[in-house]
Amino acid sequence: MFSLLDAWLKGAVLEVQEYVRLQIATIRGVFSRPFYFHDVVEQFEQIGIGSLTVVLLTGFFTGAVLALQTGITLDQFGARPFVGRLISASMVKELGPVLTGLMLAGRIGSGIAAELGSMVVTDQINALRALGTDPVRKLVVPRVLAGFFMAPVLTVISDTVGIIGGWLIAVFQLRVASSVYWTSVIDGLYLDDAWMGLAKPFCLGYVIVTIGCHVGLRASGGTQGVGRATTNAVVASSVAVIAVDFFVTRLMITLLY
Repeated sequence: MFSLLDAWLKGAVLEVQEYVRLQIATIRGVFSRPFYFHDVVEQFEQIGIGSLTVVLLTGFFTGAVLALQTGITLDQFGARPFVGRLISASMVKELGPVLTGLMLAGRIGSGIAAELGSMVVTDQINALRALGTDPVRKLVVPRVLAGFFMAPVLTVISDTVGIIGGWLIAVFQLRVASSVYWTSVIDGLYLDDAWMGLAKPFCLGYVIVTIGCHVGLRASGGTQGVGRATTNAVVASSVAVIAVDFFVTRLMITLLY
């Protein structure tokens, strides 16, 4: 038993060490040449525009069901007109960033791990090194930049669509006047909430992409290894989204409130 625990601890420390090494190499690659601009633009399109549909659907139905559920609860206190305030605060501060992060973890994290894992097991990474190309600069840096900058954009879109979904339910299902809803939305948002809602996606996008790259580059064992890497990337990214959300929220509350 102790030998298994010792092996597990050594493996965990090794993974953390390799992850930190990858981050150092990535940051160095961002601020030094060569810089593969075409690959960066391609990843911006794949991660940003490619994830737009799932983010729109997730945001819309989240706002709609939130309005539907909270409207029933608020009726007990005669506070139905305040449904807009609750939806806006919930979407901007918490649900928007977290749900967008989870969707990106499922779509982007798995895709990156599968793509890079396939390149590892087919020796394409070694071929890049043989040609004098740094795999981190060529493959990791463009994906990290795309995830870091596109996650906040997708989160803002998700928040907006979620509030619109809540507005549709509030107007047509809960019979709340449109002007009352939007006034409540504006009254429920504060500048500190907006800062919190914008700070989280940067951290979440960075964590999701770097975990996907790390797990993909560490893949081994042929096609089965690629499958394991894909599964591990989704699980690790999803857990990391929840954990990072908690710590960033705690930090932002300390700094802003």
